[in-house]
Order: sequence, then C-alpha cells, then structure tokens
Amino acid sequence: MANHNNTGKKGELLAADYLKDNGFIILHTNWRYSHYEIDIIASRDKTLHFVEVKARRSIKFGLPEESVSNKKLQNLVNAAEEFLYQYPEWKRVQFDVLAITLSRQEAEYFFIEDVYL
Repeated sequence: MANHNNTGKKGELLAADYLKDNGFIILHTNWRYSHYEIDIIASRDKTLHFVEVKARRSIKFGLPEESVSNKKLQNLVNAAEEFLYQYPEWKRVQFDVLAITLSRQEAEYFFIEDVYL
C-alpha cells in the first residue's frame, strides 16, 4: 500500500477517536455510493455530520485542510444527498472538515464545523 494510503487510513482512525472523544456517535465510516465516499458520518445533538477527513504527515505541501477542493466538497454533497434519500429521518445536517497533521510527537487536529458550501 502506498504511503499516502497509510496516512489516510491512520488519519481516519484518529478522526473517529477524536470525534468520539468530543461527543459524536460514529454511524458509518467510508460510506460509499456510486463513485462517491463519505469518510465519516456521525451524529451529535440530533444533527447528522458528514465529515471529510484530511491527514498529512507534514505541512511541506500545505495544510491538510487546504487540499479540500470545491470538487471534493461537491462530491461530499452528492453522496450526502443519496444518504439522506436512504435515511430521510435526519432533519438537521452539517458538513465538516477534520484536518489532521501527523507529526512525530502528537497529532494536531483542526476541526472546521458547518462548512459553507
């Protein structure tokens, strides 16, 4: 497996732990529809959260959150629409980005809630 794939997997595991530690209930990880994927679907306070996780080992090529493009956000919205079609009971939804920088010491988290699309 390529090194960036390992970084992504580790980032998603750390992200799930971070969210749980902050009161979220993880409903799905790597939820797929067609060629779209949602990294984490979680709930907290009767709100459904679609979370895009970005992890990097350094900031040499920029911060992880800077790599969340408009296209990636649109793909997230497309997948979320299908999820909500399948699970229409959710009335409040939110799109979030969880950026993680993995350093030798400790992971650094930057949680951007309710991203404006």
